[in-house]
Amino acid sequence: MRPLSRFRRFGPLAALGVAFAGQVAGAVRPDAGLLAASTAAGLGLELLLHRRHRRLSRVLSKARADVMVRQLVRDLLLVAGLMNLEPHGPGRHYLPLCYGLLACYALYVACQGAVGKVRRSRTLPVLTRNIDASALRLRPAPPALAARRPGVRLLGSGLPATSGLMAAALTGDGRWAVAGVALSVLLAGAGLAVLLAWLLPGRRPAGEAEVLAWFDAWLAEYRPTVGMYFSGGTSSAYQANMWLEPLAALGGRPVIVLRERFMMQKLGPTDLPVVCVPKVAHLMRLERSTLRVLIHPANSGKTSQVLRIPSIKHAFVNHGESDKLSSCNPYAKAYDEVWVAGPAARERYARAEVGVDNRDVVEIGRPQLAPILPYAGPPAARPVTVLYAPTWEGWTDDPGNTSVVLAGENLVRALLADPGVRLLYRPHPLTGSVDPRAAAADARIRRLVGDASGVPARTRGGKPEKVRRVFPARADDAERMLLQGVPESGRAAAVAAREAAREAAYWAALGPAEHRVVTGARPSLYSCFNQADLLIGDVSSVVSDFLASGKPYAVANTGGLSEEEFRAAFPTVRAATVLTPDARGVPELLDAVRDPSKDRLAAVRAELKEQLLGPADPPSPVRFAAAVEALAARAAERGARVPRPRTEPDPRAVRDA
Repeated sequence: MRPLSRFRRFGPLAALGVAFAGQVAGAVRPDAGLLAASTAAGLGLELLLHRRHRRLSRVLSKARADVMVRQLVRDLLLVAGLMNLEPHGPGRHYLPLCYGLLACYALYVACQGAVGKVRRSRTLPVLTRNIDASALRLRPAPPALAARRPGVRLLGSGLPATSGLMAAALTGDGRWAVAGVALSVLLAGAGLAVLLAWLLPGRRPAGEAEVLAWFDAWLAEYRPTVGMYFSGGTSSAYQANMWLEPLAALGGRPVIVLRERFMMQKLGPTDLPVVCVPKVAHLMRLERSTLRVLIHPANSGKTSQVLRIPSIKHAFVNHGESDKLSSCNPYAKAYDEVWVAGPAARERYARAEVGVDNRDVVEIGRPQLAPILPYAGPPAARPVTVLYAPTWEGWTDDPGNTSVVLAGENLVRALLADPGVRLLYRPHPLTGSVDPRAAAADARIRRLVGDASGVPARTRGGKPEKVRRVFPARADDAERMLLQGVPESGRAAAVAAREAAREAAYWAALGPAEHRVVTGARPSLYSCFNQADLLIGDVSSVVSDFLASGKPYAVANTGGLSEEEFRAAFPTVRAATVLTPDARGVPELLDAVRDPSKDRLAAVRAELKEQLLGPADPPSPVRFAAAVEALAARAAERGARVPRPRTEPDPRAVRDA
């Protein structure tokens, strides 16, 4: 760790320790000036911790030294200092002063209890987007200062008491302390009153039973036919977002079913109804709905819970296809059907022998690849744009999973050595999450690209997007649900148009010869595809999707296989230039991009594109819609044969009992 980094991480903690030591010295000696100055410095450091060092503040809280403990020690040291400064020994007026401080902290604890009660009262069993939920009596959340910022609330309400104690130490007049403590008690009491007001019956949202009854009624009225089910971590939302537009283009009445509350904000713009059902007991209510088909972009532990609903047919669509083992996971046999892009994926499942019946594999293409532009010829009067988009290291220690560790720096240096190359480096969002070596290599690559582009270290990842605040800072799930009611018609299309304009402005501002590290959701991967003349990647779905463009691509071989073994093991490499970890073939690869006569793999790419992505006619969206319709028909046939199980107690049985 660099010295500057150490100072930034531990400097505030050391300064806070010095401030407390100064308070102790000022209280024991006693020294009113030192006591007041140290206290003021401690308060300033508390604000600094809250604004710029929240991670350190969380660490202190885990060590049982949270803001309440620190402020209590600070006030007690002030009281001890005042007692020592008293010329004739501590007077009787310090007893009510101590009782007043105890009242302040008791009210703070009561506020924390009220915050918990308010939060629980506003935690609904079902969350929604794009659905009118006004019947649930939803209201805006309490002020953020009262409900979400306990540290700032304590510092704010306790500031008069601390200031009064400091003034009493400096002036010798105890009335300052009494006035400050009294004002703090009033402020803390007012904060508690504000929170308790949100627990009044008129301000509470609907209870669990009422919300579930409303959800059942909405399902009966909307009558969904097809949906997407998704569960995952904070960085996996892209897996669901890529299916939003294909799902919206379907006929019928689509719906999106989520399981994690945080995913409601991670999901991209859409006009489709979105429901989040965290508890499995509430999820089972879908069995009583008209929902017949659910598509699944990813496997997760919670997927098995919805698979228990027999009235719904489930199709695994995946979030991308590649030759990696994860693209033919044995979990796939749990679904009714597995929808793949083309014949190559069907053959992959057959070779893997993971229990997926060939009759359950349906080829639908990749409907989300429509934004990818076709190959328009070699670059003429501009640099060659190379997109280096490696995958992450995965859950195994196979060196062939990602090229970042063994080949990344060599590839980047070789590309940057050519003055006629513009490099776009787009690492996988999960790079370095498992293997520290991958994280270190990724950091070094970013420095190389940043140094070559002349971008300062603070902005080497590209200029971050300005996040437009959609909700108030105080908003919780219930308020967001209120604000995300029925959307205006075409809102998602308008958002997509704005995003496209922002991406166009991003590339226009970048310039034709400027290297860049591209991270985050924007610009999108497919937007990077359209900028690139050449892709260098790993064995991943990025390569398969890039084939839709028909442009040249290369794959790094870092698994220790010979080129022949590498091509035989991974069919997606058949139309690629294979690069070794030392990047020796990069100059020849760039020559083939600049001069199409040297591109010997153009015909192979066209053939492999159809094998991986399926035929161009009928279009992929048409095949996707046909697959949904056919699977829904199977669900309807099953429903006609098998009576729906009773989900409510038989009144006659209850009466007889």
